[in-house]
Amino acid sequence: MVTDAQVRLLRRKMSEGKTQEAASAAAGMSVRTARIWQEGPLPSQTKRARDWRTRVDPFAEVWDRDIEPLLAADARGVLDGTTLMAMLEERYPGRFAAGQLRSLQRRLRDWRAQQGPAKEVFFEQVHPPGREGACDFTHATELGVTIAGRLFEHLFFQLILSHSKWRFVCLAYSETFEALVAGLQGALWALGGVPQVLRSDNMSAATYELREGGRSLTERFAAVLAHYGMQSTRIMPGEAHQNGVAEKSHDVLKRTLAQALVIRGSSDFATIADYEQFVQEIVEHKLNRAAVERLSAERPLLLPLPSSKVPAYSTYETTVRKWSTIRVAKRTYSVPSRLIGHTLTARLYADKVEVLYRNKVVQTMERLRGDCDHRIDYRHVIWSLVRKPGAFARYRYREDLFPSLTFRRAYDVLAAHRGIRADIEYVRILHLAASTMESTVEAALRTLLDADASFEYADVQRLAAPHQAEHPVVHIAAPDLASYDDFLVGGAR
Repeated sequence: MVTDAQVRLLRRKMSEGKTQEAASAAAGMSVRTARIWQEGPLPSQTKRARDWRTRVDPFAEVWDRDIEPLLAADARGVLDGTTLMAMLEERYPGRFAAGQLRSLQRRLRDWRAQQGPAKEVFFEQVHPPGREGACDFTHATELGVTIAGRLFEHLFFQLILSHSKWRFVCLAYSETFEALVAGLQGALWALGGVPQVLRSDNMSAATYELREGGRSLTERFAAVLAHYGMQSTRIMPGEAHQNGVAEKSHDVLKRTLAQALVIRGSSDFATIADYEQFVQEIVEHKLNRAAVERLSAERPLLLPLPSSKVPAYSTYETTVRKWSTIRVAKRTYSVPSRLIGHTLTARLYADKVEVLYRNKVVQTMERLRGDCDHRIDYRHVIWSLVRKPGAFARYRYREDLFPSLTFRRAYDVLAAHRGIRADIEYVRILHLAASTMESTVEAALRTLLDADASFEYADVQRLAAPHQAEHPVVHIAAPDLASYDDFLVGGAR
């Protein structure tokens, strides 16, 4: 069969002055066939649409009776050919074969195209320059990135200008107000301007549920937008496609990063900073490069930045309880015991917590995320615990007092060999770690565990902090020169 492409090539060669023999050879047809197609309509234009069947319709008898009523009642169009075929096989055993499924699917397609329910129409939007930026979070753990060999659970925050498609990307660890503000301000100051409208979904970091239904902006996020002179538009709940600019950008970002990781040859990074640098290089060199020209036209239409940023943290006033702990955003953190009874200020950032006493930072901790609702640093409580080790057995946060798996294994060995004295021995070992170097004590424990023998605190101390011999201190009194003078005077007499 001669194709349109062959005929077009034949005619082009002949228009270039080629002989009929040379043109037909180039087009892959005989000279006789070339004479037929050297002018006139193309092959596809000579075919008549087939309006007859080449084989008997196997569903002719059951279509009107069994299938069409179900399709007419299926207003959402959820029925598929596989389900209908299973129904027919149940009603008429042995009458239909699996090889007829494709024929049924084609009939379903044609029926729905001609008589089926209307489908939802999506409306392509025109985005004026400088008007809108869309923001959202997306989970990125699926990329399989590891930091020093450990899976890195993280998200990305993105802000994308709807007109130029310029984007800002930064790491996030949870969809919190602090992460949202940090990402938004990072994007605006990197851009050097402010779009008129911020488009987002109804994320809990920025909205709250109204009693009468629906959601509204929280006061503090509304204040952030007012600081930058931005308006907010949000999608309807459950309608992610209404924030299509951000959703599509998430897909493009993660697909691009996944390919870049394959080319890099490894998904492991030494530090989080190394991974952040890798992401920024991909964003700038592969994704934002195409937006340079459109961004140059959009940037003059952006609103100016304010004179300063808003604080990217939330502030809490909290009193240190007798357990040497504070509560911040419904989570428990330990602090040095010397602060018990004092009122502190806690600044909650996207990734850390700063604790201040009289406006001076006295403690900085990694922010708790996910299901973890407490973190106890054994160094904050060990000085009291070593004086009353009996409290260790039923301490509410006892599992936090195992700094590593090595310490946990050491305690299990002590429990197996020392019985009820294991708690005392372990607390003393933990006190040694706080008093000297945790890494040194851990190395000593690892040595004793590898020896597969019973041990106690004294053995650990001997390896981690050997006793230093004491040298006697000799005190020599200063000589009394007056008696020497008396001697000289007496000698003269």
